[in-house]
Amino acid sequence: MRVCVKIASFLLALNLYCQPLRAQDPSCCQHAVQRPTCKEACDQLATIKSESHLKHLLQRLPSYCSESMNELWMCINSTLPGVSKKSDGWVGLGCCELAISSECRRECKQASSKNDITKVCKKVTENSLYSCITKNEMGSSCCSFAGRHTTCRDYCEAIFRTDSTPTESQIKAVKEYCQSHSHKVVDCVNNFTMSYPPRSPIDSLYCCDRAEAAKCQIACRKILRTMSTEHEIMDGLIRECGSQPLPQDPMWQCFLGSANPPSPPEEVPPLPTKIDGAKLHCCSKANTSLCRDMCQKISTHWGSQTWQDFDQLCEYNPVEAELINCLSDVREPCQLGCKELSYCSNFNNRPTELFRSCNVQSDQGAMNDIKLWSNGTIKMPFMNIPVLDIRKCLPDMWKAVACALQIKPCHSKSRGSAICKSDCVYILTQCGDRKRFHEGQTPERICELLSPIDDPERCIPLQRYLLPSSLGNAIIEEVIHPCNPNPCPSNHLCQVNRKGCLDKLNCLPYLCVPGCKLGEASEFLVQQDSRIQVPAHAAPPGCYEVCGCGASGRLENCVEMPCVDTSKPCIVEGQRRNHGTSFRTDCHTCSCFAGETVCSSRRCSASHYAEEDHQHFTGPPCNCPDHFIPVCAQNGRTYPSGCVARCMGFKDNQFVFGQCRLSNPCTNKTCPRNQRCIPKHRVCLSNSSDCPQYECVGRPAACDRNRLEPVCDAEGLTHLSLCHLQQAGKTLAYTGQCQEACRKPQRVCGHNGETYSTVCEAFSDRVAVDYEGSCRTVGSLTDTGPELACSSVSCPKIPTPGCHPITPPGACCPICASMLQILWSHKQMNTFSKLNKNRPVTTRSVLQILRLHVSVPQCDVFGYLSIDHQLVVLIVPVDHQPTPLQIEACSKEAEKIDALINYASPTLVSHVPLSAFLSSDIRTAFIRSAGAPLAPPLAPGLVLLLALLITAIPGLPQL
Repeated sequence: MRVCVKIASFLLALNLYCQPLRAQDPSCCQHAVQRPTCKEACDQLATIKSESHLKHLLQRLPSYCSESMNELWMCINSTLPGVSKKSDGWVGLGCCELAISSECRRECKQASSKNDITKVCKKVTENSLYSCITKNEMGSSCCSFAGRHTTCRDYCEAIFRTDSTPTESQIKAVKEYCQSHSHKVVDCVNNFTMSYPPRSPIDSLYCCDRAEAAKCQIACRKILRTMSTEHEIMDGLIRECGSQPLPQDPMWQCFLGSANPPSPPEEVPPLPTKIDGAKLHCCSKANTSLCRDMCQKISTHWGSQTWQDFDQLCEYNPVEAELINCLSDVREPCQLGCKELSYCSNFNNRPTELFRSCNVQSDQGAMNDIKLWSNGTIKMPFMNIPVLDIRKCLPDMWKAVACALQIKPCHSKSRGSAICKSDCVYILTQCGDRKRFHEGQTPERICELLSPIDDPERCIPLQRYLLPSSLGNAIIEEVIHPCNPNPCPSNHLCQVNRKGCLDKLNCLPYLCVPGCKLGEASEFLVQQDSRIQVPAHAAPPGCYEVCGCGASGRLENCVEMPCVDTSKPCIVEGQRRNHGTSFRTDCHTCSCFAGETVCSSRRCSASHYAEEDHQHFTGPPCNCPDHFIPVCAQNGRTYPSGCVARCMGFKDNQFVFGQCRLSNPCTNKTCPRNQRCIPKHRVCLSNSSDCPQYECVGRPAACDRNRLEPVCDAEGLTHLSLCHLQQAGKTLAYTGQCQEACRKPQRVCGHNGETYSTVCEAFSDRVAVDYEGSCRTVGSLTDTGPELACSSVSCPKIPTPGCHPITPPGACCPICASMLQILWSHKQMNTFSKLNKNRPVTTRSVLQILRLHVSVPQCDVFGYLSIDHQLVVLIVPVDHQPTPLQIEACSKEAEKIDALINYASPTLVSHVPLSAFLSSDIRTAFIRSAGAPLAPPLAPGLVLLLALLITAIPGLPQL
């Protein structure tokens, strides 16, 4: 009888099954005393503490112990708890929405057990699905011991029905309500929660040295460094080492033996301690030494303290809001859109709102929170809040609270997820059980601690989620979110597909790109080949390393940066400004960076004007006249006059008259033999090295088929990549597939003051178009509208009626888009250039990285270096007639990036060179109410060009 197979398919491979088995060990394993291999495998069951390892051994036990050993199998079957207590229904049903492929999702919903889905749903690509099912199985088995005690069962299920780490209060609730009914529930939950936080695979590297074959040792190290889940690691070791996990094998004995491995032998080099670089970025934001030390300790070591301890002591500490918000960005970054929730259905159909945790697990978690609260007490880490029967007292508001706390809407001004204070006070005033309040406890005092903010831009107003969204399914298709939920494997990043589709039959609106974890224990991924800044371990605050994300899936080739003195303040107008703070002086935007005050270079209004006029600026910097006699400086930027170029620090011998892009940089340039000179116009943000506007290239022998990005040559032919174009000996016209509308030259003026031959060429340079024709004037530098110099420019009407537009600095025509004006550190840009073999940092490279942070295909990123040396970034709707919903989505994307810059979130500033960003000012376009006068006209090029760049990707607007 194959009792073992039934056990393996039903039981949870968790330590909870080992505890009772140890007590019965002699009565079971003694039945195998005549068969040593079977006896060793049986004995091994009592020592394994790893969920995945035990599961593998259970599944393979028939290989060691014959099916004819009925006494052994009956004994094991009766010893393991929960065998006769099957769960109600298919425990994986709530997980099916996590499946990446539609076939797997459909099969999952129709299945009656996990065995029914294994042929369609592959573990390699469906990690989230199988993790969810495994956790549900754990909960089903654990909570079955509660029997008819519904309160105990509800508290038990709350541990397993959410994707977040169980909190201390949840664990205590199980002990309090279940101890008297069933100690098995408590033991079971304790065994599960003891596994948090999970150990890193790299902790077991020393086990690889025990493999007999050198090939297996090498494969073992690679697997532990590149794979994250135990399922992947076990399968990989079996496949690469060609052996089953036999207990007598030294390597497997090491892996399977204990959750607490011995210290590595002396000859094995010490393991790296920088294990979570993303969270380590946040630790310097702590205001108390206790939370800072705990954050650093947990981010660099596995020890007795856990994130549960940290959350209990620091999460509700009001002075640690910046630290908690930073950690929230790392754990659950804000993402646009929420859909397909069944319980928290009022959160669906909100494509222009930001949420941290819109998923099936959070939906179930909210439902279980309501069950727990219905017992009359809300248990917090540091207090219990007695409440009346919430099923009768404001049930809709309580549901909105539970859903908001699980799904976590986030806002740009405060990325926390607390409900607004007025809502908190109202709901506790109405439904708090005053008779059971502790002495001195009032709704106001409770809410002052839990929800101290009442600004609807900085907290969650419950009124918004008491009713369903006003948007229907048809409308929300105007804005899609191809990467939410994430369709990619765990070691890949999801990116919006903006490259177009060379294969129309297999074209998706997203790309899965290989990535690296930001440290061995981090779940935060960065793109392969990117350069990343991580805090240096055991060094003072402000000391960092710059590492590359290699093909191995790990950060490598790290180089130390000069430390930044974060303790050094700036003294501005007699006031002390700390490192990292931003402020304004007159019309200038300023930031303090390591004692250096960095400000914008504007011409402010006269100081004797009224106070409100001090915030305005007029004309080019240094009181230069607004003449347009362009010069090309050595940084590749065209300035409207020599006066402005001198004001920005260039000497007369460092610029020449004329626009940069209208000159041929290959004139009088000689390249080595078998290479040719090709123009490569760029604007450099670093000045510690040269900024060449050309490069010498040879004809490449082979091109990487995995790095395809279409380009168009000067003859109107599309090539698979720049490499393929160079192989063909052609001249690059612009990046992207060739567009029919750009076959004939039609000059346009970009926001950067450069004249381009076609709209496509401008967009290839990540520059949006101001007006048709050659550049001929200095545009507006103020918020008051076009200057007189722009009177000769003809701007067409904005295609979206009612749009209130913005006018970028130096432009003539307003545009229906959102704009960031970013202040950055020249010193840091130069440092990054030096660390990268003196390669210059360019505006285009910065914009390309920022582009990855925009998750809506209906929006794209353009920008330029302004004449006063701020980086201007535009988030632009790409449809030729953008809808109000698309304009709002682009505004939200801009607000998200603005917040990440101003709060120095590691999700953005860990990327080099974005970590040189100091502060950001934002202006967003919006739609006026019906009947309001139309906004000023939009640049003609945008109407044409944004339509051109939309390729035939499923889910994107088609023209």
